[in-house]
Amino acid sequence: MGWLVTKYLITAAVVVAVSEAAKRSDRLGALLAALPLVTFLALVWLYVEKQPQEKIANHAWYTFWYVVPTLPMFLAFPWLLPRIGFGLTLLASAAITVVCFGLFALAVRPLGVELLP
Repeated sequence: MGWLVTKYLITAAVVVAVSEAAKRSDRLGALLAALPLVTFLALVWLYVEKQPQEKIANHAWYTFWYVVPTLPMFLAFPWLLPRIGFGLTLLASAAITVVCFGLFALAVRPLGVELLP
C-alpha cells in the first residue's frame, strides 16, 4: 500500500509542477506538458515493479500510436476557446479526439497496428 501511495504522490507532484510552471510561463508550461513525463513515470513504475521488458516496450509502442490522434485537438482548442467558451471547448476537443482516434485506428489497421480492443 505504501508503494501505491508513493506512486500517486510522485505522479501528482509532476502534474502540479507542470501546472505551476504554466502559470509562470506559457511556453515553459507547454514544453513540460509536451514532454512524456507521465509515460516516463509509467515506464519507471513498470521497470521497478519488475514487469517483463516486452510489457514495458509495448507500453511505449502503444503510447506513440495513441498520442498521434490527439494532436489535432491541440490545434482546435485555441481556435474554439474564444468562440464557444471553456466548457464547450473541452467537450468539443474530447469529441475531436474520439473521432480522430477512431479514424486513425482504422487507418493504421492495414499496417498491422491494432489500437481498438
